[in-house]
Amino acid sequence: LQVDVWQPSSPFHIAKGTVTDVRVPRNASRSLLPLLQQTSIPYTILIADLQQAIDNQTGLRPHRSRRSLSGYNYEVYHSLEEIQDWMHHLNRTHSDLVHMFSVGKSYEGRPLFVLKLGTRSRPYKKAVWIDCGIHAREWIGPAFCQWFVKEALETYQTDPAMRKMLTQLYFYVMPVFNVDGYQFSWTDDRFWRKTRSREARSRCHGVDANRNWKVKWCAEGASLHPCDDTYCGPFPESEPEVRAVAQFLRRQRRQLRAYLSFHAYAQMLLYPYSYKYGTIPNLGCVESAAYDAVNALQSAYGVRYRYGPASSTLYVSSGSSMDWAYRSGVPYAFAFELRDTGHYGFLLPEPLILPTCTETMLAVRAITLHLLAKCH
Repeated sequence: LQVDVWQPSSPFHIAKGTVTDVRVPRNASRSLLPLLQQTSIPYTILIADLQQAIDNQTGLRPHRSRRSLSGYNYEVYHSLEEIQDWMHHLNRTHSDLVHMFSVGKSYEGRPLFVLKLGTRSRPYKKAVWIDCGIHAREWIGPAFCQWFVKEALETYQTDPAMRKMLTQLYFYVMPVFNVDGYQFSWTDDRFWRKTRSREARSRCHGVDANRNWKVKWCAEGASLHPCDDTYCGPFPESEPEVRAVAQFLRRQRRQLRAYLSFHAYAQMLLYPYSYKYGTIPNLGCVESAAYDAVNALQSAYGVRYRYGPASSTLYVSSGSSMDWAYRSGVPYAFAFELRDTGHYGFLLPEPLILPTCTETMLAVRAITLHLLAKCH
């Protein structure tokens, strides 16, 4: 019985007493549900008609998103082409605060665009890296990256905290890390997770871009099988997207104070380590930043996030970008798992983009102001 495990990301993490979310093909549910009943495994149907839910998000596209960029709608999901047009537009219209550049090319040859936000007030500034969309199907991630840029540009004049952030720091924002996979999730398979690279020895496409980093590569929580969702790749940094970002971050190592990566879903704020159970040396600072962030987030709509080391709060996984950033000397490395906890899963409805991004923005501000307060 082929099912797509949504949560946790790999069948290895399924254990007695845990909740597992799975996507079941229509014809398979007829045999799966009686099986669950026979074995007394309780279940709930979260989304009865998945195709309908997908159509609701992607069906009515062309006429509403082709408006002028000045009327860009941050409360809908955007295709890769729309996001890249938007980035070009901001680069032209906000050249005082925005600089767009590419760190390299994807497997399929697409540019890997990054926006650098901040005033050019002094030659040397500390920096924060933000990426979204390492996993293609987690669409709320790229939506948040766009929201962050919008908020920064709209409130820079009026909000003293934002002015301080953009004056004292640079923000490198990569709205879509896994560009090939994201494009594929729009055109072919809404629930695609990995990159789109090909290996000669396998019929399966893609590598999990969050298991491909050079930190305890392909140990626990990653798979050596090319067809698995958590496939670690043939070697560390085998994926051009991972390699390009890692090379850029290595060059910026001395100025980087924070690495923030946005995923979905689970409503968690995670910090290192992912690959082992253990306490990071600067736990006091990182934990108090996480505490401030989840409290700030909850203040908006009462949504609760769990926070803690990724290994014990979520599960052990090796080769993650967050662990790599921390091991490379970035003192604040966090991975957000945005809304929700499984009711909609990867299909978070568009009306929930605004509240999700609003509350997440408060958390990012809290972390940023925390690191500016010089707790190390």
